[in-house]
Amino acid sequence: MATLTRIQPRALVRASGGPRYAVALAVDALGTGLLRPFLLLYGVTVLGLSAPVTGTAMTAGIVSGLVCMPAVGRWLDSGARSTVVAASMLVRVLGVALLLAAPAGHVGLFAAAALFLGIGNQAWPAAHAALVATVAHGRERDTALAGARALRNAALGVGALLATVCMAGGTTALRGLAAVTALAYVAAAALAWSVHVHAHPAQAAPAGDRDDEPAPRMLALLAANVVYVFCLNVPEIALPLVLVTQLHASPVWPAAVFVANTALVVTLQVPVTVLMSRFSRRTVLALSGVVLAASYLGFLAATPLGHGWSVPAVAAVSVVCTIGEIIYAGSATALVTALAPAHVLGRALTRFQLSTGFGLAVSPAVITALAPHGPAALWGSLAGATLLSASAVATEKDHGTRTSGFRPRERAGV
Repeated sequence: MATLTRIQPRALVRASGGPRYAVALAVDALGTGLLRPFLLLYGVTVLGLSAPVTGTAMTAGIVSGLVCMPAVGRWLDSGARSTVVAASMLVRVLGVALLLAAPAGHVGLFAAAALFLGIGNQAWPAAHAALVATVAHGRERDTALAGARALRNAALGVGALLATVCMAGGTTALRGLAAVTALAYVAAAALAWSVHVHAHPAQAAPAGDRDDEPAPRMLALLAANVVYVFCLNVPEIALPLVLVTQLHASPVWPAAVFVANTALVVTLQVPVTVLMSRFSRRTVLALSGVVLAASYLGFLAATPLGHGWSVPAVAAVSVVCTIGEIIYAGSATALVTALAPAHVLGRALTRFQLSTGFGLAVSPAVITALAPHGPAALWGSLAGATLLSASAVATEKDHGTRTSGFRPRERAGV
């Protein structure tokens, strides 16, 4: 099994879609970082909607966006790559435009804006992964996906920081942030489209494979992924809930945990993915579940230590949780791209994104429902479910798929 031992920045950028595409990713993430953390505040502060109504509209937008994923998968399997990425960015421009056009108290336009933002946010990961899988192969592809995630997290962080600074301007600043976000999405879409990456399905696999090799079902992997993605909401939802409402810590602590999480992802995502390349992707994904479950048990053990020790102990354990997240993110999508035959790659990736989106949508409700029942209910349940998921991933058989064979894909215009 070939592994990567060194990180070569130029090769990494090339494998990720080229310099223009890397800039597109950064600009898109910067725009998302400007708006995403304050979308709820926009509905409440600028439009004067109640928090429950605003939150419900946002959730409905995310869930409705998932409905479009099968169509995105079919579009990708027709050979489109950079066009779908650009479209996922442009549809969010429409969402931002609806935000700016919505008058105070108009929940309908806010819900429509959340819908188009949700469609773009759900379609982008699958489209991006398909594009990278078209220009890179094997472990180079895995590292390219990891590099793109690190770049995206860095730009998201910068965008959120800029938005925080601008918040002092009140509603005018929020409208300004929305307008800048729209411009960022337009610029990113133009850059992404300009790379002109397209796959030719007729040449993507031998005729026999195209006729009788269906999209892999991956039932255990998809079900496990719903549980795995809870880790993405631990630093944003679970830890602030525990630290502030249960341990009565200063809000500085969850903010510090979130900053540390972002910094670790940015700095370690690529090196850890390269380090793990010596093992099979399925083994690495199962290992990430074990690490995440261990971190949940660490939170369970840290919570009762008392105020003087519990808060720093929870913060320390969050580093282990972030390592688990990094291992998970570096192996999950890579495993799907390795399992899927080339001619159904889009459908396989959109199925995976459906499981990711569903897990992200339900995890806040599950976490907030379990937390009032005590640390054992929250962290014990998460640890048990994650260990079961890791076991399912490790034991699932790859029927009808090729986990290591080379599948040539078109590499046009890059």
